[in-house]
Amino acid sequence: MNNNDYCIIMAGGIGSRFWPLSRTKKPKQFLDILGTGKTFIRQTYERFARIIPARNFYVVTGAVYKDLVLSEIPEIDESQVLCEPMRRNTAPCIAYATCKLLKQNPNANVVVTPADHFISNETNFLEVMLNALAYAGDNNALVTVGLKPSRPETGYGYIQIEKDDAPDCKDTICKVKTFTEKPEIETAKIFVKSGEFYWNSGIFIWSLKSINKALNEHLPEVAELFAKGNKCYDTGDEERFIFDAYSQCPNISIDYGVMEKAENVYVFAADFGWSDVGTWNSLYLQLDKDKHNNVTKNSKIYLSQVADSMINSSNPDKLIVVRGLRNYMIIDTDDVLMISPRENEDIIKQTVADILADKGKDFI
Repeated sequence: MNNNDYCIIMAGGIGSRFWPLSRTKKPKQFLDILGTGKTFIRQTYERFARIIPARNFYVVTGAVYKDLVLSEIPEIDESQVLCEPMRRNTAPCIAYATCKLLKQNPNANVVVTPADHFISNETNFLEVMLNALAYAGDNNALVTVGLKPSRPETGYGYIQIEKDDAPDCKDTICKVKTFTEKPEIETAKIFVKSGEFYWNSGIFIWSLKSINKALNEHLPEVAELFAKGNKCYDTGDEERFIFDAYSQCPNISIDYGVMEKAENVYVFAADFGWSDVGTWNSLYLQLDKDKHNNVTKNSKIYLSQVADSMINSSNPDKLIVVRGLRNYMIIDTDDVLMISPRENEDIIKQTVADILADKGKDFI
């Protein structure tokens, strides 16, 4: 293991698209949604722990989730859990971790990863990470990871590479041309057909020097806020300083704030069986299905004339009977039962907002 290699796990989201299973008190990254016996954040830690020592991990999460993080990753201590007092998207999260790590090891090379991704080929994945870390250590480059799309997906962002690189950009570094947020289906079809676009994994690799320079150039107001805390980090004043800094921070993603503006952005184009498992439908696509393309989990379930559907219950002893449905999802928890067309899952986030307004936070 390289002592200059670090991993920053971003674990601050609330996973609203996985409601009603994912809740504010225990969001998606702390759940075993895949049924593996391990939560997403535990799997993420174990994956990277094969190439990065435990002392070189940081987890950035909401302050209310600190104890959950430490219970899931007992190999780290509380000084490695960076607590956000409020949600401000990925740019402030990365700026905070960058400034704190600069004080500890300015020569560090860092992989920044969400806490809740699915990886099927971990051996290939770790090879990509090691190659990307080595490249970032030798070059002033901001590297992200792109996955060859297997279908026109509207739930992912896309990375376009330079056209001349397109035929050869596999398991190698290519120059990024553009980033595109989640497209409409017809645009996604064009992207996939062109061969120039890759799914944006949201995984980043860079040296601290490179990302610090980029933050100061493209997001100076954010960089300066966290740089002021150099004397406070790892002291009793850190919590108060971070609260004040986050109170002044814009809500902005690292993609929009830095990656879309910088000239030294590259993508490692790879294929290691990736999904961000960001929605019920993406989970449905990952799991084993019966002969009628149904996915069932955690209950005694009787199905008749049901196809292309997902039935998920938190009660293994409850009998669930379903008749005459196609392409639906039924999600059953202790206090919420949701029945909704599977293809309309994009409305779940709005449904959560509507229920919060109508029924209060008890069900959120």
